[in-house]
Amino acid sequence: MSVTKVLCVLGTRPEAIKIAPVIHALNLEPKSFQTRVLATAQHRRMLDQMLAVFSISPDTDLDLMRPGQELAELTGRVLAGMTEYLSAHRFDLVLAQGDTTTAMVTALACFYARIPFGHIEAGLRTGDLSAPYPEEFNRRVIALATKYHFAPTASAADNLLKERILPELIFITGNTVIDALFYILHGTESPPHPIPEGREYVLMTCHRREIFGDRIREVFATVRDYFSRHREIFLWYPVHPNPEVAGPAYEILSGLSNIILTEPLDYIAFSHAMNGARLLLSDSGGVQEEAPALGKPVLVLRDVTERPEGVAAGTCLLVGPHRDRIEAGLNRLLFDPREYERMARARNPYGDGKAAGRIVAALKGEPFEPWRG
Repeated sequence: MSVTKVLCVLGTRPEAIKIAPVIHALNLEPKSFQTRVLATAQHRRMLDQMLAVFSISPDTDLDLMRPGQELAELTGRVLAGMTEYLSAHRFDLVLAQGDTTTAMVTALACFYARIPFGHIEAGLRTGDLSAPYPEEFNRRVIALATKYHFAPTASAADNLLKERILPELIFITGNTVIDALFYILHGTESPPHPIPEGREYVLMTCHRREIFGDRIREVFATVRDYFSRHREIFLWYPVHPNPEVAGPAYEILSGLSNIILTEPLDYIAFSHAMNGARLLLSDSGGVQEEAPALGKPVLVLRDVTERPEGVAAGTCLLVGPHRDRIEAGLNRLLFDPREYERMARARNPYGDGKAAGRIVAALKGEPFEPWRG
């Protein structure tokens, strides 16, 4: 039996988290797959932290990150680097995850090189090219160049069918982020954290490009005002290092004893921080998937989401970067026990921790039970 030569490409922390279970699953099948890992290092420091967490050492590192890099510049460097690498090495299949510049350009490079491409977390859509930006554009481009579409949910698969992707090329697997989350929580101890013993806290992430400027300042001002009125509850915000985020965050949110600003957390610390939180206030796509697996409601700081399953299931509530909706959502989940329990106990629609195994089974041509949420 021939061995399939697979290249797994990653560039950012979220990609590393979600493709790591697939890399591990492929490595468990050495008679079927010869697996290599390439890092573009689109995000250098955060990527390195994550690779260490999952004990993954890239076989090749393009080291493409530059300070203050613009999207067009990054896109050009990734395309040149991937094209050169793929022309020098033969692979039967290339895998990438998500909707980053790394994933989009890798799919494009594979299309040019006529190498089959497999997309992990395929089919997510908002229908608005500007939200999130540039991810919605990236994932639509990726779909055009993809042979194997690994959709995390039935809803994502339906999006692909509407775009006339052949049904036999779509595989509903669940989301690999749940595989990664369980791997971490079951295999590591919770590190020390800054919240006083026995006190409830809201965990926040806020970093998306589409709310930079006045809207992110409005989010921070809303949070400051709310938690200044409710000093008994803590807010923990690991601040994203982008100056467009960190500058206004420290300017507006500093100075309150119950608002804790810290450096970004590694994945182990963040997973345990989620597990200990009362709820999440977040614009992160990954958090919308991970928190429901832990029974944690999410107030989503976005007007639209490419992950509507969480909203439909009742685990996530869209509040956008809007003062009235953020405050109403916090009141609803912090002071109405019935509402909190309703969201906390809602069915997790995103996965059961077995997505990577389904992806490997699909690549081997073996039957598997699709994730049904």
